[in-house]
Amino acid sequence: MLRGMRNLFLLAAALAVAAFHGHAASPARPNVVVILADDLGYGDLGCYGHPTIRTPHLDRMAAEGMRFTDFYSAAEVCTPSRAALLTGRYPVRSGMAHDRFRVLRNRSTGHLPAGELTLAEALKTRGYATGMVGKWHLGVWSINPAGHPRRHGFDTFLGLPHSNDMDPAAAAPRGAPGRPDQDPAWWNAPLYRNEDLVARPADQTQLTRRYTDEAVRFIRDHRQQPFFLYVAHTFPHVPLFASGAFRGTSRRGLYGDVVEELDWSVGQVLETLRREGLAENTFVFFSSDNGPWLIMNQQGGSAGLLREGKGSTWEGGMRVPGIAWWPGHIPGGAVNTNLASLLDLFPTALTFAGGTPPPQRPLDGFDLSDTLLRGAPGPRDTMFFYRGTRLFAARHGRWKLHLWTQKGYGQPQPDAHEPPLLFDVNADPGESFNLSARHPEAVADVLKQIEKHRATLTTAPSQLESVEPPAAKPQADPSPRR
Repeated sequence: MLRGMRNLFLLAAALAVAAFHGHAASPARPNVVVILADDLGYGDLGCYGHPTIRTPHLDRMAAEGMRFTDFYSAAEVCTPSRAALLTGRYPVRSGMAHDRFRVLRNRSTGHLPAGELTLAEALKTRGYATGMVGKWHLGVWSINPAGHPRRHGFDTFLGLPHSNDMDPAAAAPRGAPGRPDQDPAWWNAPLYRNEDLVARPADQTQLTRRYTDEAVRFIRDHRQQPFFLYVAHTFPHVPLFASGAFRGTSRRGLYGDVVEELDWSVGQVLETLRREGLAENTFVFFSSDNGPWLIMNQQGGSAGLLREGKGSTWEGGMRVPGIAWWPGHIPGGAVNTNLASLLDLFPTALTFAGGTPPPQRPLDGFDLSDTLLRGAPGPRDTMFFYRGTRLFAARHGRWKLHLWTQKGYGQPQPDAHEPPLLFDVNADPGESFNLSARHPEAVADVLKQIEKHRATLTTAPSQLESVEPPAAKPQADPSPRR
């Protein structure tokens, strides 16, 4: 019954998506590549100001394309952020948010609901081949098969079901004496190709290279048809691992080694597009799922001038790098100061593919195609900041209003603010100077935006709270499939 209802829904979605509205400045059905880092901070790239991490390929991508200064994730941690990217909807709408269970665990039974339309499903209706490489974190299919990427629109998959730290080989607190966090054998993360286990534990020193090889292979295999490739890197989420060619080469230490290898990976993808003659027919976007994991100290990244990091709704937790590249279509060297978000990739990519989102499904993303191709003002003037299911803050234009604040980690309860805190994040991106008393009209204006948003919102039941009891410790696969 449920499968039948899902098929009917997807058919209706396909009919809606298939309504073509031509885009004069772009070729029909360009390829779409989304590259997502994990826990990369706003200040971790050369083109965003880092003094010692070398990122020549991402710097070139920005020089040849458009770099966003005010680009936001839609959540402060992994699972809800990734759900928002693929659906164009705040995670509270899909049930991929919870106030206590912040992300799906390795024994979680919940997953991205079947009724959600993903970007992969939408592009398939336009004739796209779809592939995913890397970290999924929207369902654990060994616990519930409905959580697999191939149940949500992807033709092929190679990667991990969740974060790389969720399967330690032995139970001990992170950083405990004698715990070899940088020993790959300590971690038991499973690597899958489609539904088949390839290796357990995955050799994390080779993950970035393996993902890159798979992405390059996918591009070459599908060069004759439009494709959507989603590359969701495992790093720089801890534990950090780099291959031998990069380990010990960065002035920033191991974290820098890892980011520089990710930069190399982006370069390999872009160079493959150039060599295959696909660069001028491929829209590529690079970003991060949330801000840096600051409590990891030197193994965490930097938010630059921004306040706080991963887990918080301060700017450092949700403002992230955003780089768009499409030679011959997106003007080179553009620096865009408009508000934009991972939420916006769904409607933007769909527009490039000649489709429209189903009208019956509320989207929180905006179509950036005119901004990217013609330099038009950005369509987004407001961004809402959720921590779990609770709205903590909102930005409207230059003003950001905090109803609640909480550090990413280490603060047991959030602080409520009455009156709310108000910051001019254009003049004060570090959110140091509360201006609520001086600008009550701005407070009132942002509060109106919040009320308008809440009037449109239906919160779905959370998928994150159901977890199976711990199973017996899994053993390494003695004869993994390859």
